[in-house]
Amino acid sequence: MGDMNLLCLLPPMWACTFSLLSLIILARPESTVSSISASVLLSKQEPISQFSSEMEAVSPGAAVVRVVHHQDLNRRILVALIVASTLLGGILLFLLCFWICRQKNLKNSNGKSKQNLEPAKALSLSPIVDRFNSLWMASKKGSVAVIEYQLLEVATNNFQESNVLGEGGRGRVYKAHFDEKFLAAVKKLDGGGQDAEREFENELEWLVKIQHQNIVSLLGYCIHGETRLLVYEMMQNGSLESQLHGPTQGSALTWHLRMKIAIDVARALEHLHEHCSPPVVHRDIKSSNILLDSNFNAKLSDFGLAVTTGSQNKNVKLSGTLGYVAPEYLLEGKLTDKSDVYAFGVVLLELLIGKKPLEKMSPTQCQSLVTWAMPQLTDRSKLPNIVDSVIKETMDLKHLYQVAAVAVLCIQPEPSYRPLITDVLHSLIPLVPAELGGSLRVATASPPYLLRILFHMNFSSGGLMQFNYAMVVLI
Repeated sequence: MGDMNLLCLLPPMWACTFSLLSLIILARPESTVSSISASVLLSKQEPISQFSSEMEAVSPGAAVVRVVHHQDLNRRILVALIVASTLLGGILLFLLCFWICRQKNLKNSNGKSKQNLEPAKALSLSPIVDRFNSLWMASKKGSVAVIEYQLLEVATNNFQESNVLGEGGRGRVYKAHFDEKFLAAVKKLDGGGQDAEREFENELEWLVKIQHQNIVSLLGYCIHGETRLLVYEMMQNGSLESQLHGPTQGSALTWHLRMKIAIDVARALEHLHEHCSPPVVHRDIKSSNILLDSNFNAKLSDFGLAVTTGSQNKNVKLSGTLGYVAPEYLLEGKLTDKSDVYAFGVVLLELLIGKKPLEKMSPTQCQSLVTWAMPQLTDRSKLPNIVDSVIKETMDLKHLYQVAAVAVLCIQPEPSYRPLITDVLHSLIPLVPAELGGSLRVATASPPYLLRILFHMNFSSGGLMQFNYAMVVLI
């Protein structure tokens, strides 16, 4: 409104200036007439006899007077224009200085009002939604909302410890209260050098490009000095890791919920491997990167290490989490979509057994879940004894054997022996009730896709052939 008021002052200023010029110009004929009249009156005071003889002298004299007055008026007009322009310029300069001072005062007052905001009070939902919908950055990353750092400070109560949802290698994740009905998760990445910056850019790029019901949604981001922040949709039940290995020890996860989580993750991986062009390898599949919403729908997160299958070169740094990393990638640096399949198999073992992928046996020694479980997974008499006690009484024994068979195939040391994630998904779908996202088409208890996978392995070594034969007999 203040800027509009300043603009409203300009027409009166121009009007005053041109009025002044009009008065000066209107004065021009009066000066000429008065000069001529004066000369005529003087001539009238002369005798009549002299009038005719001096007419020629009077007329030329009047002409001379008229020329002199024209020159004088031109000078006056020029002076008036200079004065008016100077006056107008001074007024404009004054208004400009006034506007600059006013803007500075407004910024200072806005800064103070932000500092005086009480963190405990929730922010209005509509401004946040407006920001998400209207503030867009167009670049190689696509379109993503840019969120002010001060807004995130208030929403997280200045990043209080009480709002911490989890912690990773690069930073913490905080709960953000934008409104009573609008919560979000804010990942704060502090410093970290080029690797952290690269992961931030990578995750930002992938989550803008990839949209899927089983991949977490990115709401926006913020860059504040050396700090990088990513804002995600809120996942009320946290990570799969916290559910399985946290205080509740998996008590909230029934057999059917665990199988639902497995097919949700498999669907996300199928989208990355089969429907993205070029295919994408996540490179960091683990239980802490699988998030659960209020209905235990699983969504894959953390795309900081994701790469395309065509970008395997010397610039791709060896990364991942011990216990989930495929042996060929760890030892030789060979990365394919089968590396994600191996990590998925480890997650499947976590769901079945309830143990971490690496169990600390002593201060200097850890035991691999894969190494420990493999001999027992292939023994029908031992398999029920290693299952998580939470689900032991509610699971279907036949389904347990089928899931164990899929897990064993996924964690094969040789990548070519592992199935495609699409085959894994179709093997697990018939084991999940329709209301939890299972298959509505397959009516038989024995999934044909599982049989196809197992028979596909017949070209392998003798030991594996015997295992496959035993599993087919069980089905």
